[in-house]
Amino acid sequence: MIEIIPAIDLIEGKCVRLTQGDYGQKTIYNENPLDVAMEFEDAGLKRLHLVDLDGAKAKKVINWKVLERIASKTKLYIDFGGGVQSEDDLRVVFESGAKQVTGGSIAVKQPELFQHWLSVYGGEKIILGADAKNEKIAVSGWEEGTQIWVYDFVEEYVEKGVKYAISTDVAKDGLLQGPSFDLYRNLQDKCPDLKIIASGGVSGLEDVEKLAEMNIYGVIIGKAIYENRISLTDLQRFIV
Repeated sequence: MIEIIPAIDLIEGKCVRLTQGDYGQKTIYNENPLDVAMEFEDAGLKRLHLVDLDGAKAKKVINWKVLERIASKTKLYIDFGGGVQSEDDLRVVFESGAKQVTGGSIAVKQPELFQHWLSVYGGEKIILGADAKNEKIAVSGWEEGTQIWVYDFVEEYVEKGVKYAISTDVAKDGLLQGPSFDLYRNLQDKCPDLKIIASGGVSGLEDVEKLAEMNIYGVIIGKAIYENRISLTDLQRFIV
């Protein structure tokens, strides 16, 4: 059964969503992310993808207090990403209650440090962030493109111990036009043992069902929930 992972994206401590990673196209959905997290938990969901968009831009963790509040007030299994680029950032995030941490930019720009984190914390706690634009890795809150093919990038890290990867097709994110099924299919072909978490573009329940049929490990859902395209009740059928 596919893991359902609702998303909360943070700017200035508020629950927001961007369109295609554009900070100029921001919608605020709730002033209090804890309320949103508690709604997810009340609906029976067990996981949460928490993204510090301020941190991604600033290249250091900013919204750790929101993480701490949600972790202390709920039992959600939280993976945290955005701005984790130093040992101090990583320590603060784990101490604040995250169970897993996603490293994207760090894996591109400081591969030796990311490799060190993998060796210290293990592949169960460190998730590879592999966000792509035209199948090439995008970093720093998607504000920077690279010439690195996403498939080669992920395969190389799987060989180094990565077990989980979150991959967003930037072109799909926030548009509610469906996920990048080809991207995930290609990643599966390259890395059959990798636990792939699909992110971006989910528009309705049929997208979730299709990803489940593909045996994708997990799916992150944000805007489709906030725009009432998918109800929390709908998602309960996927909860084991």
